[in-house]
Amino acid sequence: MTIREALAEGTASLKAAGIETSSLDSSLLLAEFLNTGRSKLTAAGNDPVSQESLTAFRRLIKRRQSGECTAYILGRKEFYGLEFLVNPSVLVPRPDTETLVEIAIGTGDWGLGTGEERANRQSFRVLDLCTGSGAIAIALKHTMPELEVWATDISSEALETAQTNAARLLPPNSIHFLQGDLYDALSSTPPLLTSHFSLLTAYSPVPSPQSPVPLIVSNPPYIPTTELPSLPPEVRMEPALALDGGGDGLDLIRKIVSRAPEFLCKGGALLLEADPRQMAAIASLYEKAGFSDIQTHVDLSGRERVITGIKSNQQRNQKPT
Repeated sequence: MTIREALAEGTASLKAAGIETSSLDSSLLLAEFLNTGRSKLTAAGNDPVSQESLTAFRRLIKRRQSGECTAYILGRKEFYGLEFLVNPSVLVPRPDTETLVEIAIGTGDWGLGTGEERANRQSFRVLDLCTGSGAIAIALKHTMPELEVWATDISSEALETAQTNAARLLPPNSIHFLQGDLYDALSSTPPLLTSHFSLLTAYSPVPSPQSPVPLIVSNPPYIPTTELPSLPPEVRMEPALALDGGGDGLDLIRKIVSRAPEFLCKGGALLLEADPRQMAAIASLYEKAGFSDIQTHVDLSGRERVITGIKSNQQRNQKPT
C-alpha cells in the first residue's frame, strides 16, 4: 500500500466515524509513524508503507475512531508556536486560547515593544489560575522572559505535566507552580516547587493582598454541567475537572472575579477565557466587583472569547457567591 492509499483509507475510516477533521487527523497519525511532516506526505504519496507501519497506523486510527483525540494519541499539541506534552490529566491547548495570550501580551503599557524597550523594562508579575498543561503561563514566559510568572492548579497531575512542559521549553528557575483551589493555592504550605523551579526569595513574594500583581489570567472550566454529556467524544475524554463550570458554567469564574481585586495592583488587569454566550453575565460580574474598562475580544473564528477588565482605584467589598 502506498502513502496516498493509506491516507485515503484512514480518512475514510475516520469520516465514517463522524470525525470532522478526518483528513487532518489521518495525515497527522500517519506522519507520526513515518517520522516525517504532514507537508511531505503528499510529495511522497507514491512511496510504499511497510506492513509494520501500516498495522501501527491502523491501530491509531481505531483509537481515534473510539473518540480519543489526536493530541492524546500523539502525546503532544502545538500552542503558540511551542510543542506541549499533553495527556488525559490536562485540557488540550486550543488555538482559541492563543487569543488570551495575545491580549495579555498587549495589555496596558507593557506590550512587547522593541528589543531595547524589553531590556529596559523591569520584571512584571503574572498570575495564571487553572494552569493545566501550563500552556498560557509558559507561552507568556517564553515570549517575555522578563516576566515573573506564578501558576496554580488544583490538580497535582496537571501541575506535574505543566512542570514537565516548563522544563522542556524554558530555562531553569522560570515559573513558580503552586497547588490548590484558585487563590487558596497562594497560601498553601509548603508551596509545590520542584528542584527545577526557583525557591521563594525576598525578591519573589507570593502574590497576595500585601503583594499584589498587575495581571491575572485564566482559562477556567466554564462548560455548564448539563452540557458535558453532549460534548464531542474527544472532549468528553478530557478531564472533567478542567471542563465542568457548574450549573451555569460560571462557578469558578464567579470566584475568580470576586476575589481578583484583592490580588491585583491598582490599574491591574483580569483576563478570562469563556464561552461567547457567557460574556454578558461575566461583564456583570466584573462590574459588580468594581472593574472598569470592561471589554471582550474575539477569537480566530470571530467569536467573543476573552473578557478583560481593569481594577478601579476604588473597589467595592465583594465576597464569592
